[in-house]
Amino acid sequence: MLSDGTVISETPHAKGGAAVGEADKSKGAPTVAIPTLPKRRGGAAAGKAIRGKKSAQAKPSQAKSVQNKSAQSPVQNKTNGEAVSPVSDTGDNTTNNGPTKTGVDLDATQLSSIQHPTTAPAAKIPNVAFPKARTANTPVAAAARPVTANPAVANTNPQTPASADDIAYFKQAFDALLANVSTVVVGKAHPIRLCLTALLVGGHVLLEDNPGTGKTQLARGIASSISASFKRIQFTPDLLPSDVVGITFYDQKHGEFEFREGPVFASIVLADEINRASPKTQSALLEVMEEQKVTVDGVTHDVPQPFIVIATQNPIEQLGTYKLPEAQMDRFLIKTSVGYPGHQVSVDLLRQVNIRDRAQTVSPVLAGDDILALRGIGERIHIDDNILEYIVRIVEATRHDENIAIGSSMRGALALTRCARIWAASDGRGYVVPDDVKDLAVAVLSHRIKLTAEATFAGLTTDEAISRMLETVPAPSLGA
Repeated sequence: MLSDGTVISETPHAKGGAAVGEADKSKGAPTVAIPTLPKRRGGAAAGKAIRGKKSAQAKPSQAKSVQNKSAQSPVQNKTNGEAVSPVSDTGDNTTNNGPTKTGVDLDATQLSSIQHPTTAPAAKIPNVAFPKARTANTPVAAAARPVTANPAVANTNPQTPASADDIAYFKQAFDALLANVSTVVVGKAHPIRLCLTALLVGGHVLLEDNPGTGKTQLARGIASSISASFKRIQFTPDLLPSDVVGITFYDQKHGEFEFREGPVFASIVLADEINRASPKTQSALLEVMEEQKVTVDGVTHDVPQPFIVIATQNPIEQLGTYKLPEAQMDRFLIKTSVGYPGHQVSVDLLRQVNIRDRAQTVSPVLAGDDILALRGIGERIHIDDNILEYIVRIVEATRHDENIAIGSSMRGALALTRCARIWAASDGRGYVVPDDVKDLAVAVLSHRIKLTAEATFAGLTTDEAISRMLETVPAPSLGA
């Protein structure tokens, strides 16, 4: 209202200022319509001179209200998303304490007293404790019964030859294992003996044969004959490496990272249908098969002892399978097949057709520490230098044979030497003879070589190539 009584009313700018306040007309007071100015965004320049003048007249109670209003959270501008003052641009905000003004110039003391808006505190990052290297698992039976309680392993020095008592104990334990597993896979003494040899050496076995020949039953029969941990991995195309070796995860309850062991952390691991997994998953076994350790997220974990991987694969099926790489094939100590049973054995099996799972019908005959004790005896079996030279000549012959494109590495010679010692001890001898090497050469070396294209086209197999080569390498005479 002006000094002469004229009432000024705000009219939207879109009306052009022509509208007149109807309420004031009725009172008879002359009115003048003026357009409403658009609000300034953010209120940054809303009447600087007026604010300065009003700030000087602000009362102490009003200044206190200004501080309280300043502590409020800024309001989001609906038009362009800018932060604006929580009070109106006109500066006439009404509260319970009376009208307050905005845009007041404050000194340094007043600014320091203003409490800025705070949000919820950020989540505290816990003290993360990464897992340390895991030590090797020791079976309970091994901890309860010392190895020295067995007189056959009182002297485990590799430099000391095995005594007659050691050899007698070794043969007795080996025969007990052989007889126990033979009740699961009937009539297959030779492949069973090869698998037990690999177990006592500390190597791994690849069982390659047609479906239905008892590959899985043989592996489970060996596991059932030893009181040690056993895990089975059914390899499929969608299997991941973490499904085999394990994974590190964050435990929110304890606030630290923990390692969850995979099925490879067992004394006996059955890798069933290993060639059905992708090469990436197959490569997860390379480290544990060679070093008997698993490295996950930079932390190395030891696997239990004894440790053996028994893998099976089907050689005739190609659809949905992946060929094992040469690096992994070389890590298998022995490759063998079970074969079909004979006629009379087949008839006997039909008489016992009601037995669904033969592997569950046997009981353990040895403990895990007994396997380690037998392994120590095998390392002390004498092997003459002439036998060592014979083994080297056989391995060198694989590199110069016309039918072999890639020969065996030095790993093959080491494997043949270790297996020959166990093979001799299982025969009740404390020394190795050339026939021990001949009996093992095909199983130890056949999967470590690669035939030429011409030999493969002619139908030659790796087993036949090794057998022919053995005939060309002269064997040393006993006592020579």
